Amino acid sequence: MKILKRTRLAGGLMAFTMLASCNLAPKYHRPAQPVQNAYPANSGVTRPLRGQAAADIGWEHFFTDARLRALIDLALRNNRDLRSQAAAIMEAQGSYEVQHASLFPPIGVTGQSQYFAPSETAGYSFAPGLGRNVSLLRFYNLGIGFSSYEIDLFGRIRNLSRQQAEEMLGSRLNAQSVLISTVSQVANTYLQWLADRELVRVTQDTLSSQQDTLRLTRLKYEHGEADALTLHQAETQVEQAANNKAQYERQMAQDEHQLQLLVGAPLPDTLPAPAPFGAQTMLANLPAGLPSDLIARRPDIQAAEHNLKAANANIGAARAAFFPRVMLTAQEGVSSLQFRHLFTPGAQTWSASPNITLPIFTWGQNAGNLRISKARRAQQIATYEKAVQTAFKEVSDALTARETYLAQDTHLNALVHSSRQAYDLARMRYDSGIDPYLTTLTQQRSLYEAQQGLIVVQLARYQNLVTLYRALGGGWSARDVVADAAGKAQGPEGTRTSSGQSGMDGASLGARKG
Repeated sequence: MKILKRTRLAGGLMAFTMLASCNLAPKYHRPAQPVQNAYPANSGVTRPLRGQAAADIGWEHFFTDARLRALIDLALRNNRDLRSQAAAIMEAQGSYEVQHASLFPPIGVTGQSQYFAPSETAGYSFAPGLGRNVSLLRFYNLGIGFSSYEIDLFGRIRNLSRQQAEEMLGSRLNAQSVLISTVSQVANTYLQWLADRELVRVTQDTLSSQQDTLRLTRLKYEHGEADALTLHQAETQVEQAANNKAQYERQMAQDEHQLQLLVGAPLPDTLPAPAPFGAQTMLANLPAGLPSDLIARRPDIQAAEHNLKAANANIGAARAAFFPRVMLTAQEGVSSLQFRHLFTPGAQTWSASPNITLPIFTWGQNAGNLRISKARRAQQIATYEKAVQTAFKEVSDALTARETYLAQDTHLNALVHSSRQAYDLARMRYDSGIDPYLTTLTQQRSLYEAQQGLIVVQLARYQNLVTLYRALGGGWSARDVVADAAGKAQGPEGTRTSSGQSGMDGASLGARKG
């Protein structure tokens, strides 16, 4: 009963000490938004569009191409960058748990037995009644307690724990940034592969038409109905188209190699058939919202803010180093000179050893550490502001490009239609003997170039949509592999960790639904 009362008393004093301790960290204030409150006028956004935010649309809902979704799913399972980030999350979680455990005394059980043979020659004297026949002294001790536990009076350990928690959350958000980047890279590379495939198809059609023309021109030349210039012009077009076909086939192969690198495994033969070029998503007009929305939507901005909070907490730990540190060692148990009396009521014992250290002369070490922590906070403020500005630029660029690519697409479609009509008319006039082959050659080249230009602009337009989706924070959901791999990550408030200590709010750590 006495042991239980003393244990409760010690626990109550320790809890009171922790609650009464002060926090020397400066109060955190989010830096002011270093960008304007609206996107540029040339971005085409005159007012915020209503609709589901891009960050709330998971990639499996944004992309409708079954082959692309299968490739992204493979990438999220096998991509080495994502695996590295998942391991970094686990490392950050472990660092937090190590630091957070310092808030609590490391309680353990100790047992000791000591045997001592006294020496009269060395000056030992024997107690009366023991006589000179004592050859061995024994001592037994068994107890439970802790040693060198620092009572966190000025918040040094709590601020270090907060720093590790913020860095852990930052590493988790960095992993989400890598995930979003991986999704967009797979999508853009897949679109590049589709575009190169379209270029191969258009080039093959042109090459087949030119080969037919060359065959007929060669027959005419052999019968004296065409001159050598016309024959060589037809040969030139065939060789140029054949050269372009080889180039585009090489690009297709390189696109497949890049997809294999991003996926992290050989591409399986069971992939679904690709959807037509341009049918990879049904969402062509993502709502941009306001620039201020990016702070809550972009994981890289959130990660930068967590790093800033970590630097802010580190200042509190540096300030606490100027104040006294109180260490406590305590134990309660039993001890006896005879083992058979070790567990008797009279063998109960306890000890407490408080120790206080007050820094007087540190020769500038504490001041230097405080200066370092403040400088790091200033660096993190600049990093956070740069992240916001970069996000604003990326979204503004993507919005501006969306309007201009749409205009180019419209004009190039009209150009392809006009060029096709002009080529058909020129071919009919050449076959009728009205115009020389040079006119047909020129119109065919114009049609081919217009078709190539249309595919290139359409590729840029579709990739820009993926870029806008990424820039607005879209690309991850509750079923993401990185979120599953790091699902055990916990922090200092709200939920419970595996050791029973308090953790971060589960809502802030759980993966957001797409």
